[in-house]
Amino acid sequence: MSTGLSEQEVLRRSSLTQLRELGINPYPAEAFEINANAADILANYDLDKSAYKNISIAGRIMTRRIMGPASFVELQDSTGRIQVYLKRDELCPGEDKTLYNTVFKKLLDLGDFIGVKGYVFTTQTGEISIHVTEFTLLSKSLKPLPIVKRDEEGNIYDGFTDPELRYRQRYVDLTVNPDFKQIFINRSKVINTMRAYFDNQGWMEVETPILQPIHGGAAARPFNTHHNTLDMPLYLRIANELYLKRLIVAGFDGVYEFGKMFRNEGMDRTHNPEYTSMEIYVAYKDYIWMMGMVEECFEQIAVAIHGSAIVPVAEHQINFKGPYEKLTMYESIEKYTGINVSNMTEEQLQGTCKSLGIEIDASMGRGKLVDEIFSEKVEANLIQPTYITDYPLEMTPLAKKHRSKDGLVERFELFVMGKEIGNAYSELNDPIDQRERFEDQLKLAARGDAEAMAMDEDFIRALEYGMPPTSGLGIGIDRLVMLMTNQSTIQEVLFFPQMRPEKKAKVTTDEDFVDAGVTSEWVQVIRKMGINTIDELKAANPNKVFNDLGGMRKKLKLDLVMPSKEEVTAWFS
Repeated sequence: MSTGLSEQEVLRRSSLTQLRELGINPYPAEAFEINANAADILANYDLDKSAYKNISIAGRIMTRRIMGPASFVELQDSTGRIQVYLKRDELCPGEDKTLYNTVFKKLLDLGDFIGVKGYVFTTQTGEISIHVTEFTLLSKSLKPLPIVKRDEEGNIYDGFTDPELRYRQRYVDLTVNPDFKQIFINRSKVINTMRAYFDNQGWMEVETPILQPIHGGAAARPFNTHHNTLDMPLYLRIANELYLKRLIVAGFDGVYEFGKMFRNEGMDRTHNPEYTSMEIYVAYKDYIWMMGMVEECFEQIAVAIHGSAIVPVAEHQINFKGPYEKLTMYESIEKYTGINVSNMTEEQLQGTCKSLGIEIDASMGRGKLVDEIFSEKVEANLIQPTYITDYPLEMTPLAKKHRSKDGLVERFELFVMGKEIGNAYSELNDPIDQRERFEDQLKLAARGDAEAMAMDEDFIRALEYGMPPTSGLGIGIDRLVMLMTNQSTIQEVLFFPQMRPEKKAKVTTDEDFVDAGVTSEWVQVIRKMGINTIDELKAANPNKVFNDLGGMRKKLKLDLVMPSKEEVTAWFS
């Protein structure tokens, strides 16, 4: 008996051994040719029945009903589920019925991958099914899948719903909850629609370094690493902005990149330390032009996913057809707080934050204080797509100074459902001004601002060679997908979100069970019932355990004296 394995896992390993003894490789290397899928068959069989006389399909066994010499199996492939019908005497026309009676009925399990060949027909109850003439085991499953039950109306109950398990074991989640696959199919549509839109404009997709010697392009805390050969510190990028702008200097009129960014900061329902961003830079444009481009692009994405610019999100109907509402940063704060902060000094802003109950610290400069007021008092009100424009100079070291408003920069952020989705500038291309802005950031870093930008001498050198007027935009792909798929947490739109280390169950020895009161001869029986730790024992129902012991004694034909109900109950005290 293998400690830590449930009864099901032990039985499946036994089946694995028996399959090999029968000369069947449970993990064959040969390709299995497929010429159909479940969705295609169910959608098109009635339109052209002659096209499905000789089909080959593969997938997991999800359910099965064995009725003596005939059986029905529900097979799940990447497109959905379809019923398959197996008949013993057709699969085994000769004297030897091992393939059906032993292999199929006894040694295959739910979750196993099989390939089947045959023809499509309609059962007496009207269900489109596959009549199997040949089947092949393609992969043996050694762990049982969670059983997700549905009632007659199709409602799921007793399902695999624990978010901790779903996110950690996405391979199980998407197998037993296949409806969630559509989220990731739509994620791919979002990215492909954006890429097609950019390509049609003649802009080029590029790649820039993930490992960077300077963590530039955004105000964020980086992940640190070290390159042994070069003996130098490196950072996982927090942004790709400065490299993309170097390419504008190099003479490209438009460049964009979809890529992973890494920020060593908090995690919540809209933040993951590793996330996907799209950044694009177009020469000879400004942030006003960029607003129109964003509206056109986002409308195309909404139509690609929903067939309409109107997208349902929670209780709202979000309209992605432009033009979107525009408010300056100062206008938005005054609108939702009644306070005009536009001419306040740093000391006055500190007092305003305190009066509004906003926590601040000594490292925060004027820009950070304004941003805190905005974040706390404005963001949640921005439900429909809204541009917040014209930010204080101190908040945006990489944006061009406003053409007509002193102390501001030409920047917008796009907010939807209270969250920032996109961030754009008329890019700063004055190398002298850029150096001064970096120097101001160094002063903030000296005050303790861990998110302040570092000086990037090579980027300034690039600007000194000359960068044309440029507009740049960054979009958080994960948040955009959340909107387009009506998801409230970022973990739902990431295949593998970052998780805390998995807690390993403490190994329980046979002696631990004996110390808990279980008589030694019954320890292995307890384990066969799937109880492998003291915690699992304590969490079980004493009456059920007593009844299951009797069932196991009979099933395994054990010559053991059955403990009394009182003795079993004592194990739980």
